Amino acid sequence: MLTAARLGAAALSAALLTGLAAGPALADSPAPTADSPAPTTAAVPEGLYGKSDPTYDGVWRQSLALTALTAAKVAPADSAVGWLTGQQCEDGGWPSYRAAGAACDPKTEDSNATAVAVQALVALGGHQEAVDKGVAWLRANQNADGSWAYNPGSPGDANSTGLAVNALFAARTDPAGVAKAGRSAFDGLALFQLGCAAPADQRGAFAYQPDPAGGALTPNALASGQAALAAGGGHLPVATSVHADAAPKALTCASDATAAAAPVPHADSGEAAGAYLTAQLAANGGHLSLVTPGAEPKPDYTATAWAALSLVQSGHPQQAAGAVDWLAKEGATWTKGGTDAGATATLLLVSQAAHRDTAALTGRLTALGPAPKAAAAATSAPAEKKKDDGGIGQYWLIGVGLLVGIGGGLLLSLQRKRNPHL
Repeated sequence: MLTAARLGAAALSAALLTGLAAGPALADSPAPTADSPAPTTAAVPEGLYGKSDPTYDGVWRQSLALTALTAAKVAPADSAVGWLTGQQCEDGGWPSYRAAGAACDPKTEDSNATAVAVQALVALGGHQEAVDKGVAWLRANQNADGSWAYNPGSPGDANSTGLAVNALFAARTDPAGVAKAGRSAFDGLALFQLGCAAPADQRGAFAYQPDPAGGALTPNALASGQAALAAGGGHLPVATSVHADAAPKALTCASDATAAAAPVPHADSGEAAGAYLTAQLAANGGHLSLVTPGAEPKPDYTATAWAALSLVQSGHPQQAAGAVDWLAKEGATWTKGGTDAGATATLLLVSQAAHRDTAALTGRLTALGPAPKAAAAATSAPAEKKKDDGGIGQYWLIGVGLLVGIGGGLLLSLQRKRNPHL
């Protein structure tokens, strides 16, 4: 997933393992190198939500905004939808951002942008060809172990794998049937989840990636929040009516070593992740924390948002309520007063999933992009109403006439009974 400034393919692993991701997701931008210098600041194109440099998060924030607004029954402008579809490359993938007229470079296409773009287009409807091409790209760029990397050719990570699984669910493609070398998308996701071999308070968590030296898994807040949505069978927007009265079920572990070393079964994955997230949220006052070596933990808004979405998806809105309350209280800080399109869209998605009041957030997000179609439709409402009133008036007059006639007939009948000579 992306932050407002992606850090890097090489720097990415270190940044994410320490939780250094405060923006829309995990995968930050590749760090500048001699072969890939830092890009220049890009002008904000017409149709894009938000006013900040889109180089690193253009597709990400646009996809979240379109998904959230569509769920809010706002019809986005054609320019907004056209900008997103215009970013797709011929092979089906999306880069984080491609300047107008620039050629596609397969090395810059990434699974995070592709996954959220697919979910946005599914939510919008009417873009099946683009969705199918995006799913085909995800299939083609799946790793041999079943996982996905941020950029194709790199080792997989929990966040990218989770987002890819979200996109497959949205496109009604069974992740169990999307496989490489006999390893399915669910197998890939299981690579990053801590199971019975971990300490009891870490079971169910997701690591960003295994430790390169020994393969150990270390819980990561953002990886856990994001991957849990996929483990629970969900995608954006989260709109489930399932409600489990009980708290998420913690992983049940046998005593033998062989069972302890086994991956978490997919059937137990979502509940195990939910149990871990619930405990972490309760221990931290309703939010997850950003942990950087040598520094005090800081609130992680993005991780908290995805944790809330994941818990609602798994049927545990009561366990998500504290995080939703905390996000509502701290939302102005996270969204920079409603000017950060990606954060505002994510907060709106959380509020929608939790069935909270979304009017103010919808208005703020709408204001960050082109005027929606709904505004144009509203201008014709008075004329339509006048037409309808005219029709109703005609029927009303006919009805009154019938009642008068019936009433007159009854009155005449009564009079004849009283006076037979009439």
